Amino acid sequence: MFRQFLSNSILEDTLRITTHGRALSGVALVASSALVLAGCAAAPEETETGSGEALDYLPCMVSDSGGFDDKSFNQLGYEGIESAAAELGVEFLAVESTSDADYAPNIESLIAEGCDLIVTVGFNLSAATVEFALANPDVSFAIVDDAADNDFDGTIDAPNIKPILFDTAGAAFLAGYAAASYSTTGVVGMYGGMNFPTVSIFLDGTTQGVEYYNSEKGADVTVRGWDIESQDGTFIGTFAPGTDSRAAAQNLIDQGADVLLPAGGPIFQSAVEAIRDSGKDIAMIGVDADLTETETAAADLFLTSILKQIGVAVNDVVIDASGGSLDTTPYVGTLENGGVGIAPFHDFESKVDPDLEAELVAVKDGIISGDIAVTSYLN
Repeated sequence: MFRQFLSNSILEDTLRITTHGRALSGVALVASSALVLAGCAAAPEETETGSGEALDYLPCMVSDSGGFDDKSFNQLGYEGIESAAAELGVEFLAVESTSDADYAPNIESLIAEGCDLIVTVGFNLSAATVEFALANPDVSFAIVDDAADNDFDGTIDAPNIKPILFDTAGAAFLAGYAAASYSTTGVVGMYGGMNFPTVSIFLDGTTQGVEYYNSEKGADVTVRGWDIESQDGTFIGTFAPGTDSRAAAQNLIDQGADVLLPAGGPIFQSAVEAIRDSGKDIAMIGVDADLTETETAAADLFLTSILKQIGVAVNDVVIDASGGSLDTTPYVGTLENGGVGIAPFHDFESKVDPDLEAELVAVKDGIISGDIAVTSYLN
């Protein structure tokens, strides 16, 4: 398999480019964005319909500014559309955003290419997704991590958008319980990219897990970087790694945290740097993907990760929509349906309390049954 990123200077040359056999006009794409060409060395054969005709279906995707190599939600979304296209035997298009200014032009460029379904990855794209969905009722849309309800009236703002949501509070609760169990300093630190519900849900759930551990064990593990009552805490204002993320991680390390949760795509990369430089024994909790597997250079740092099965959900939505109609009922991943969960302890298997895994199974069962209450913006 291969993945190629084209710079804006090349895109503006009006060269004709082929992706899975489909010709694209480079001039249709915008400044600061990159078209991702992805697939196998040879284009897959198109799936035939019951009439023997090839399936005429073009699914497409627009990333958030983290890019498709963020080892997080953008990458998981990309892998989902990639696997669905391979299963259907069709081509797909994916456009990468590098800033907020790219969202609307990138969606517009895919509409011009004749996309049947456009999946936008991340709540930052909500306003642009709704705008273009309303203006293009014949195009189906799906959005990851957003309800497409920008007027907060409890309904989707356009009839042709399917929200793909994840109630990660339950999974984060499990991670918080594990973090409290593992911590020797009694301090769990956390920070986020921006204070949006799909970010704060990680912090809320983890905090509730720490609090539950304290109540069950008579412990006094504290949370730094997030106040669940005021719904405010440490946010760096971006989902990009860099000095702000590193400074936030260092501040929590200085406060004694020996477990860190950076919630916001690739911002964890800067936390890794801070931990390495500190020389201290500090564990991390990843978000979205199993970062022990996707970020192998830092595999030794991840106690666990809070998982969202974004790739599976996107795959299913893309395949379902290929039939010609889109069920816009929101998908909500939960502990019960397997849409969220936590990763194995991997390298920490021998370092955690021997009873921890059994306790987490009991806690998970209690959350699913409703015996253990977990609150989030989705319930």
